[in-house]
Amino acid sequence: MTTKTSELLAAAAPRTVTVVRGISDDQLDLPTPCPDYAVRDLVNHLYQVVVNFQALARKGEVDWSAKNDHLTEGWRDRFAAETVRLVEAWSEPAALEGVSSGMGLPQETVGEMALTDLTVHAWDLARATGQRLEVEPEVLAALHGFMDRMGDTGQQMGAFGEAVPTSPEATDLDRLLGRTGRNPTWTPAS
Repeated sequence: MTTKTSELLAAAAPRTVTVVRGISDDQLDLPTPCPDYAVRDLVNHLYQVVVNFQALARKGEVDWSAKNDHLTEGWRDRFAAETVRLVEAWSEPAALEGVSSGMGLPQETVGEMALTDLTVHAWDLARATGQRLEVEPEVLAALHGFMDRMGDTGQQMGAFGEAVPTSPEATDLDRLLGRTGRNPTWTPAS
């Protein structure tokens, strides 16, 4: 069984996993486009996102304050397995019904938040470690729709930084990154 949310997550997850698998141990202390996060911190955050959004799909409670180090032996394989579980959790039609008790938002919006984190943080990690991230057009379209509805609220709540202007010839991905407060031209030296 699938839902539109699970189909979008299924399109994004393998690309995120590829980026995470491409991170070498000597890159874990590099800076990322998220100023408060080195690569290690962002991978740990993304791992927490993938696990917590599984619970949110089941309308469970989550603890965002936990700061565990998931980068122990086999962490790349464990991350890949957790992304599969994420897609499976959002495949259940009930995952999209009602309002999230943990977030106070419609479940469909919570699913879009998972897709946003999975995609944007994959770009952050790819950029920080010299990799490329390709994003499916349907994922970009869904994320732009999400930003149309929730971008201002996300910025007010601190989930997104102040929008970064992009040029008229910017790609859909670059425009999305700018909308989330990222500079699409960020380099580790900037």
